[in-house]
Amino acid sequence: MIVESLYALMAPFSLLAVVIGTVSGVLVGGMPGLTATMAVALLIPVTFALEPLTGLLLMGGVYCGAMYGGSIPAILLRTPGTPAAVATALEGYPMTQKGQGGLALKVSVIASFVGGTFSALVLLLVAPILAKFALTFGPPEYFLLALVGLAGIVSMADDGSSLIKALISGLIGLILAVVGTDPMSGMLRYTLNIPDLFDGIAFMPALIGLFSISQMLELTGTGSIVADTSVITQIKREPMPKGLGKFIGTGSLVGTIVGILPGEGATIAAFLSYNVARQRSKNKDLFGKGNPEGIAAAEAGNNGCVGGSLIPTLTLGIPGNSVAAALLGGLLVHGLIPGPELFTKHGVMTYAFILSLFLANIVFLMTGLFMAPYFARISLTPTSLLIPVVCLFSVLGSYAMNNSILDISVALICGIAAVFLHKTGFSLGALILGLILGPIAETGFAQALIMGHGSYSIFFNRPQSLSLWFIIFLLLIPPVYQSIKRYRSRPETEVPCTET
Repeated sequence: MIVESLYALMAPFSLLAVVIGTVSGVLVGGMPGLTATMAVALLIPVTFALEPLTGLLLMGGVYCGAMYGGSIPAILLRTPGTPAAVATALEGYPMTQKGQGGLALKVSVIASFVGGTFSALVLLLVAPILAKFALTFGPPEYFLLALVGLAGIVSMADDGSSLIKALISGLIGLILAVVGTDPMSGMLRYTLNIPDLFDGIAFMPALIGLFSISQMLELTGTGSIVADTSVITQIKREPMPKGLGKFIGTGSLVGTIVGILPGEGATIAAFLSYNVARQRSKNKDLFGKGNPEGIAAAEAGNNGCVGGSLIPTLTLGIPGNSVAAALLGGLLVHGLIPGPELFTKHGVMTYAFILSLFLANIVFLMTGLFMAPYFARISLTPTSLLIPVVCLFSVLGSYAMNNSILDISVALICGIAAVFLHKTGFSLGALILGLILGPIAETGFAQALIMGHGSYSIFFNRPQSLSLWFIIFLLLIPPVYQSIKRYRSRPETEVPCTET
């Protein structure tokens, strides 16, 4: 069957669909506000006129390309093209400011390729087994998985004062996350009777404001993103940093596992990978200042989520994330019902689709490596031209999500607030973590208590829960140890003597 699938994939029209889909995905991912979910959803009507296999290959290529493409503006402009690229922006943009944008893009595309290829290999070999594993996760585990992500807030702090500010930032994100309709009771909370807030504060406009618009505001008064423009000429000669293999491997594994869990997304996969890498790194002090290790882990994580999210989608009909849900719609439109029949009766088409993911990763790898030097020169664009263009795309991207004027206001307010938060030392990454993980934690916590009839023991009486508690414990040990170590090594302040 694999041979037949390869033969179907090697057809000229199929290869063309993969290439067009992947390149289009990179372009879509590179535009703030145009997410992979939106691109795949918009493609579904187009596939009506195509053969089912061709339509699937096109959507799969867009999925893979967009997950990588989001890192390009995140690195060069601190404007994440997709929500999953937020963690990449934390390290990529500081590298661009130091004239290492080309190197950051190279690390990003190689890590994305490895993460995407690894997850596709897992999808090809062990999809049915891992789909059953995903079903063992319930509300208690989703709550604890959110706590694993929130534990990363502690690792974002460098000292005691920044730890307090990071925790406050995460708390602000959690507070913003409760705006909207209570998931259990259906009551409205802090909506000010504005219908557009009934579903909560839209995440993508808030993200665009916090990272894109705020950065453009901070660039006003400067001539260029890069202080020393002469270093841009050296980007083609920069070798890959050594020692990135373990961080790429960590991101690939974490991203694939998180992708398998129904309802989890690439954003969580990227942040978890980033936080694990930060704990494993010997250069913790460089994180937040332009550490390629963070880019490697985050990009491997969000691209590892691609193959992982398709495991429950293809085997059980349970989408791993919103992009997989859109792709599931494309399957159903063509009469392809997820389950065992998809791997038997329609096996040739299914395996051809899975194999196309390997090809899509190769396409965006070649595109990224070839275009990285040219992409990096975007950072040389004068800010007098860059600021209005990026702000225009940011406003359009905010509006395009829900066709809501309020979303534009959310983006602008978040952008202005982010400037003050950044200037005063608060962590935007921690705020975003709280905003993303707040709804997941709240829903999982409430549903788990209902399942346990109000008993908190439900969070401790399952093997999966105990494993997650152990991971949380491991993530918290290093920052707590470092805090104690800094406190003990702090010199005692001398109290001056007063003569009587």
